[in-house]
Amino acid sequence: MVDTSHARTNIVALLAILALSAAIMVWLFWHFPIITAVATLAILGVLGVCARLARLTDTDMIELQRRKQSV
Repeated sequence: MVDTSHARTNIVALLAILALSAAIMVWLFWHFPIITAVATLAILGVLGVCARLARLTDTDMIELQRRKQSV
């Protein structure tokens, strides 16, 4: 019972955060459309670069571990 209410609280908190985030984004886009669009694209670009770098570094670590195991 406690685990179920804790999980439900987490889900409600997540939905509240997502709704607040969406409301703020819509408000910003309504009042400052060009700046918000540019900032959004810049942030998504940075996240994309970070994802690629993370994938590259993860692959390098796996290869290093394979080399150490084969030696």
